[in-house]
Amino acid sequence: MNNTLGINKPAKNTKVVVAMSGGVDSSVAAGLMKKAGYDVVGITLKLYDDAKKSSNGRQCCAGQDIQDAKRVADKLNIKHEILYYQKKFKSEVIDSFIDSYVAGETPIPCVQCNQTVKFRDLFKYAKDLRADALITGHYVSRKENGKQPSMYRAKDYNRDQSYFLFSTTQEQLNFLRFPLGQLEKSSTRELANSLELNVADKPDSQDICFVPNGDYSQIIKKFRPQSFEKGDILNIKGEKIGNHEGIVNYTIGQRRGIKIADKEPLYVVKIDSEKNTIIVGTKKNLIVNKILLKNINILGEKNDFKRDLRVKVRSTGKLLKAKINFQKKGASVEILDEETGISPGQACVFYLKDTYGDKVLGGGWIDKTYNNNLST
Repeated sequence: MNNTLGINKPAKNTKVVVAMSGGVDSSVAAGLMKKAGYDVVGITLKLYDDAKKSSNGRQCCAGQDIQDAKRVADKLNIKHEILYYQKKFKSEVIDSFIDSYVAGETPIPCVQCNQTVKFRDLFKYAKDLRADALITGHYVSRKENGKQPSMYRAKDYNRDQSYFLFSTTQEQLNFLRFPLGQLEKSSTRELANSLELNVADKPDSQDICFVPNGDYSQIIKKFRPQSFEKGDILNIKGEKIGNHEGIVNYTIGQRRGIKIADKEPLYVVKIDSEKNTIIVGTKKNLIVNKILLKNINILGEKNDFKRDLRVKVRSTGKLLKAKINFQKKGASVEILDEETGISPGQACVFYLKDTYGDKVLGGGWIDKTYNNNLST
């Protein structure tokens, strides 16, 4: 059988490590690799203690998920290992998540997880096993259309996860493969059924894996109870108009929970962690014209940035026209389409449309945002 991964040796002599979370996507990725004749090793990461319970059971990397991954590996007759990364995950993902919220930002722990324990530590482990590739169940495309492979948005835009993978390095992308990039979700489930996998009808994970029922404030209260100090709510003129119960209860763009009546609906437009204040304004005060980025990661060629670019500033957002100006540290991005509620702590991911699709050029973390009335 031909090697479908673009590796120049027979599939039976090609060792691949598959990151298996226990969900349907990674399970199908493992099944496809086994069916294609590769030497497959499934790796499941234990990232946090199992004391957390969720009423909906729709989170990844929990105890049940590890058992599901083990059953899939047994069904496929592949090797399976569990790596215990709780300490790494706590220090590099959970603590970072809490620090970001306490600083008045809106963090994305899934990016931090990919950037650290998955694409750094698991990458290294796969290399130590002398694997030829690391396989994941992410919905993103990898295409060999130049001197080096490039990352593109997935065929199914509703499932596309390229936003969460902007920090992938070129070295990692050279080693990674994403077999689900050209599939619709419905096709993935059909494949799971055809492979007779026990997870074929398992619901997708919804919440942040370490946050019970989506209630992130409980996690912060557990580790940083002082973050719930009461403070002032100000209007954009700096006048006090109310009180808040702790800045971690608010995010940029939030409308509910402000509990202040005004002639126009009020939204959170700025969070000042140093002064422990929340600034509220109207929807026009949420329009962002410019953002500053830090910790930039670049994929692609320099010439790519001389063409018409698009950016994405939230995982569920649309692609926006933009101009990017790189600086010694970071970059400034001028948003040419109208967009509201962009928050520090989120990512800004760069895209370029070419003949192959929407190419990912990297991105950076949003440090500051600006509009006509104020900066955050």
